[in-house]
Amino acid sequence: MQSRIRDVRKAKGLTLADVAARCKPATTAQTIGRLETGMRVLSLIWINRIADALGVDSSDLVALPDQHYLPVAAVLDDDGTHAPTKQERIMVPNIGDSMIGMRVAATSGEYRRGDELWMEQLQPEAFATALNLDVLVPRPGGRFIFGRLLGREDGKLHILPLEAGARQQVVTDPAWIAKAVRLVRAL
Repeated sequence: MQSRIRDVRKAKGLTLADVAARCKPATTAQTIGRLETGMRVLSLIWINRIADALGVDSSDLVALPDQHYLPVAAVLDDDGTHAPTKQERIMVPNIGDSMIGMRVAATSGEYRRGDELWMEQLQPEAFATALNLDVLVPRPGGRFIFGRLLGREDGKLHILPLEAGARQQVVTDPAWIAKAVRLVRAL
């Protein structure tokens, strides 16, 4: 089994030490490094621990035969743009069963016409993971509210729509919400 731990860790901008400290119970950076490189057997227990530490599904850490990658041709950093010092690649995300999409047809807030949002659908027990993030909330009659989740209190969600001058909306006990996890924008 080939691991994608390094790809996910780097995509999230974390070091080996960061991931090791986030594991429950904590482990060492050396152990995470060995698991990434295959020097140590990657058990299901380790996959689940590391997935929790990275905030991803355990399936995101396993390389699949049909998984696609983009080769990294250049890196943009504080010193400008340069070729990578070693071969790098960007993983194309797996789309899980809980993902839905939203298309932006008119500019609103920081989103531009033509943008696409990949959104993770959440059940009520996971709503807290979307605090201070942009969310899609279903309303009766096929309508939705899209905005920043400001808070949750007694089953009521407080949403601030993105339009300038919009007033906070309160939604009581929605069956689900979806938090924005990836923005796809054509240049």
